[in-house]
Amino acid sequence: MANTVALIDYGAGNLHSVENALQAVGADVLVTADAGAVAKADRIVLPGVGSFKACMDGLSAIPDMTETLETRVLSNGTPFLGICVGMQLMAEYGLEHGTHRGLGWVSGEVAAMQPSDGIKVPHMGWNSVEPSGDTSLIEPGEAYFLHSYALQCAQSPTSVRAVTEHGGSVVAAIQVGTALGVQFHPEKSQRYGLGLLSRFLKWRP
Repeated sequence: MANTVALIDYGAGNLHSVENALQAVGADVLVTADAGAVAKADRIVLPGVGSFKACMDGLSAIPDMTETLETRVLSNGTPFLGICVGMQLMAEYGLEHGTHRGLGWVSGEVAAMQPSDGIKVPHMGWNSVEPSGDTSLIEPGEAYFLHSYALQCAQSPTSVRAVTEHGGSVVAAIQVGTALGVQFHPEKSQRYGLGLLSRFLKWRP
């Protein structure tokens, strides 16, 4: 399974679009719900669409998957990319319809964004990505966002790698070790998104 990107299928992601985008930049993609296959892949991508709880429940329902992710990413240093809710699951908690545990890789919680004058929720459409940390993966540009909840990283600001503006500063990317998370959708972000995925494939943390 050399040079394979495991795209995790847990019933909560836009798999077809993400798979197509990865293939467009040369990835050998394996869409899988098998923890054993993830354990052998060179890179791991976790997409996510929907509520924090539903996504975490779906991921946790796959035998050995959360344990495999922790071993491969946190212990073995396998490059990992979390997209949208896939990024949010890296946090300790999600606060949609109650408090729900995440993977706990980053200190913080995912809370509802608040609408205000001229600021609509969900945050939907193209917006700036402004790098704010030391990373070779995130470049300045514009990406496509679609979310109503956002990661609050006050306890771990060094994890933040990019922000965007939507009624204030919003976390657009985080990184802990070899795990990168992006709030925007690379698969919908055209040239900017393909550039990120291409850099992810070449990333040697």
